[in-house]
Amino acid sequence: MNEIGSILKTTRESSGVTIEEASTDLDIKEVVLENIEDGKIGSFKDVFELKEYIHNYAKYLGLDGDKLVDNFNEYLFEYTSRIPVKEIEKAVNEIAKDDHKVISPYTKEVRKHNKYFYLFLYIGIVLLVIVAIFWSVKQITVDKKVANVISYVK
Repeated sequence: MNEIGSILKTTRESSGVTIEEASTDLDIKEVVLENIEDGKIGSFKDVFELKEYIHNYAKYLGLDGDKLVDNFNEYLFEYTSRIPVKEIEKAVNEIAKDDHKVISPYTKEVRKHNKYFYLFLYIGIVLLVIVAIFWSVKQITVDKKVANVISYVK
């Protein structure tokens, strides 16, 4: 990452562009550009956002943005492939012990209802239908006679 940052910094300085000008032109905060140039990957929460910043910054400076993003991807691969297998196995075992499901942060966990929920729901619907039928029949009949005129007066 330091290599990518130094390429961007030397290109910016050699073209005579200040960090303030680049920040204004790209609509990116100066701190973000400084962190990219210094290779501080830990100051970014989202790797995909960082890739976009690198691509746009490189393109702004006249460099091949795709090539620098590819270099960044290689850096990430090398960095993450250095994690020992024993640590990965340990993390997997801890997850298995906790019996947590691994789900995407972009999907909601669907709450499942038990069978009694649906039983009470169906009983409630049937009762409402019975009450509606009883009420409508009661509205039509008066003194055990069926009303055939809308404004029936006793």
